[in-house]
Amino acid sequence: MYKNFLLALVSGLLLGLSWPTYGFTLLIFFAFVPLLLAEKNIRESASKKKSVLVFLVAYTSFIIWNTITTWWIWNSTAVGALFALLVNSLLMSLVFLLYHFIARRKPLRYSLIFLVSIWISFEKFHLNWDFSWPWLNLGNIFSAHPQWIQWYEITGIFGGSLWVWIVNIIFFTGIIAYQKTKDKTYFIKKILLGSGIITIGISSSLYRYYSYQEQGTSFTALVVQPNVDPYTEKYNQSNNQIADNLLQLIESKIDSSVQVVLAPETVFAKLTTKEDFYKSTAYKRIRNFLSLNPQSSFLTGIYLYKVYARASTPPSTTANAFTNTQSLWYESYNAAMMMSSRQKPNFYYKSKLVVGVEHFPFRKVLQPLLGDIMIDLGGSVSTLTPQEETSVLSLANPKLIAAPIICYESIYGEYTGKYVQKGANFLGIITNDSWWGNTQGHKQLLSYARLRAIEHRRGIARSANSGISAFINQRGDIISSLAYETKGALKATIYANNELTFYSKYGDYIARIAMFVAVLFFLLALARVPNKS
Repeated sequence: MYKNFLLALVSGLLLGLSWPTYGFTLLIFFAFVPLLLAEKNIRESASKKKSVLVFLVAYTSFIIWNTITTWWIWNSTAVGALFALLVNSLLMSLVFLLYHFIARRKPLRYSLIFLVSIWISFEKFHLNWDFSWPWLNLGNIFSAHPQWIQWYEITGIFGGSLWVWIVNIIFFTGIIAYQKTKDKTYFIKKILLGSGIITIGISSSLYRYYSYQEQGTSFTALVVQPNVDPYTEKYNQSNNQIADNLLQLIESKIDSSVQVVLAPETVFAKLTTKEDFYKSTAYKRIRNFLSLNPQSSFLTGIYLYKVYARASTPPSTTANAFTNTQSLWYESYNAAMMMSSRQKPNFYYKSKLVVGVEHFPFRKVLQPLLGDIMIDLGGSVSTLTPQEETSVLSLANPKLIAAPIICYESIYGEYTGKYVQKGANFLGIITNDSWWGNTQGHKQLLSYARLRAIEHRRGIARSANSGISAFINQRGDIISSLAYETKGALKATIYANNELTFYSKYGDYIARIAMFVAVLFFLLALARVPNKS
């Protein structure tokens, strides 16, 4: 039994040490093999508690993986970190336990197809439910090597997940065949086959990478990085002080070529209504700046709220009661605001919300049991109201249309595609990921943004509060960036592309196919056909 836990330990370490941005990526192609061997050992043993043992070895692997890769959540919230690590590991273990259930009833090939399908289905599910946490979806691992996965413009990240599992299964089946037959020739063939699939994936992508030419019209963008500490400074500054700080940074780099300026998520951090903000000195100063630079538009983050008339019941599922009364309600928004001298401000409200910080999952059920447990990161701790659908924001130049992506939303490929389908020809990412400190957290989120550039062939301008602000081209290359905890502004040329990729059109079709296969195979397995493997 100790041998199986040792195998699980090895899998957990390989998974963790393969992850961006510090890992050795190639480890992922055999990281699951030890865990698969441990499951096989338990399944073929005489133990009467096979399911329990499989769950425990799987949990060992996945808690190690989750801890190595996402421990940094602790920097912002200990409760959130424990929840993310323990629950995400639990969910992964339950998925692996389903594979074990099928493997005891069906032949090996059947059960391995089910494993790939159910894992990808789980990743897709993790993109869409109330506890959405797709940080460790396998396709994200290649974000540090955009040269390897240019074909994400066809498959999206689920092509990467499929690639990882196919190679792991080839190596796994080669090992167990060798254990049975001691046939070195067959084992070597399997190793060569797995290595060949890795090589084909990378080489085909390299060809596309080096032959790809940026599409669309070039334009100049400017991003600002105010480097305001979210714990000690951000919420202690007035919106007027913030505007002064931003304009100083902008004016140090602005020229007549700049067509859009981006400032970070919730940089205007004091909760305000639209009406009050329009009356503020901050708004007037920005309007004055834009009148002097009519070619430019300004995309920024802002906290907004809307007050409702007195009512005995909340007017919506995301409405919050004022602390001094239960009959006066408000909704708050993490918004992106686009301004120019030629149009009224337009807004987009963040829709993919961070669990426990911006969003109370299953609120009707859990709030009566747990009370208000929203995590305080220095600003609003109320449930935010999301926008039901994506929307795009036009610039002063009507040929430029931005996808206003706010922080965590940049991890969602198909969701980003909805902006693109509505006409966005570049991606404007505004973020404040300073809560995690100088850890892998903000580095991974920047790295994942590179996948969106490839999937949709859109240039990216990214403004981050403390960094890393950056520009990313359509191949996923970071063409320029500002270092973490650096105050400044950065200017670069990117391309606005109106063409849709295959993935932009069809989204997560691989995951949808996987879900169909997983359900079909599970139902067929209930027939309990004896395992002949």
